[in-house]
Amino acid sequence: MTESIKKIFDDWLKEENSEFSGVFSVSGVDGVIFEHTDGYRNKAEKLANISDTVFGIASGTKLFTGLAVCKLIDEGKLSLEDKLCDVLPYELGQIDKEIIIKQLLTHTSGVGDYIDEDAGDCDEQLQKLYDTYPVQLWTRLEYYLQMITPLSPKFKPGERYGYSNSGYILLGLVVEAVSGVQYQQFVNDNIFSPCIMMRTGFYRSDSLPNNTSYGYIKDDESGDWRTNHFSLPVVGGSDGGLFTCAEDMDKLWRAVFANNILSESMTTAFLKSYVVIDDEGDGNGESYGLGVYHYKDNEKLVHFAVGGDSGVGFCTAYYPKTKTVISCFSNTGWLSFYGLIGKLLGVLG
Repeated sequence: MTESIKKIFDDWLKEENSEFSGVFSVSGVDGVIFEHTDGYRNKAEKLANISDTVFGIASGTKLFTGLAVCKLIDEGKLSLEDKLCDVLPYELGQIDKEIIIKQLLTHTSGVGDYIDEDAGDCDEQLQKLYDTYPVQLWTRLEYYLQMITPLSPKFKPGERYGYSNSGYILLGLVVEAVSGVQYQQFVNDNIFSPCIMMRTGFYRSDSLPNNTSYGYIKDDESGDWRTNHFSLPVVGGSDGGLFTCAEDMDKLWRAVFANNILSESMTTAFLKSYVVIDDEGDGNGESYGLGVYHYKDNEKLVHFAVGGDSGVGFCTAYYPKTKTVISCFSNTGWLSFYGLIGKLLGVLG
């Protein structure tokens, strides 16, 4: 199996035509099966990425937000059918008052997105956003409301799938309203700590702990690398910005499937496919649950999460048939992780 995984990874890198800077790890029930590290977590000091280096995971954070919301549902403090407007104590502006929690979790709410990833000029819009709202001020989820509430809906709630960062910010605010504690603290207390994820946290980008990788962006004109400190919120929120490592992601997946985070019935609900993203026929293709992606190819199945941002690329996946976890971190930006996850399905699924 190790040689097959190595070949798939090497072939994938060739297809990406990119120098890899990060960590790729594959682990089974008995420990690490294959691992590859390359590049620098700190280019200026030439400090190498190593197996337990911590990386930003961008939208991979949504996996944790989904679990946090499901935890509150499990405790009877919330339901999938609750209306957002009945839960949040804020003036919601243009946000549709009929949106329910389930629609936010499944990206079917239609809420206007403060980062519209469907737009061709997404990167330019994002930089303009950071110019208007300086990144050092993005420390609380309420701060995002001024960017979200004035936006017109993209479609009617429940009409279709439409990936939404705004939706997951609103879910973070739901966690805060229902639990009475800040979103980041709730996730720490209910997921990180019970799973003994010792190197995972919502670290400030200007105060990163030891052995944490900087994210790097290449300047198109000079060819120089610069860090992403001015291109991301200073503190991650419920739609992205968490930091973690390969070992901790292995712990997370195994805790999920051992029903150590949610009850068995709630775990089943969390992992259920609610909306089809790419229908390949006969029940095959890509779908989305309550914060997690699924891909099915006949009898082969994988659950996964991905994330990409300025100087950040991430994927993690769990293959239930072989109880195998893969995680791939890049600190120089997005790679086509979907291809890697799919190719490994042939070996691990």
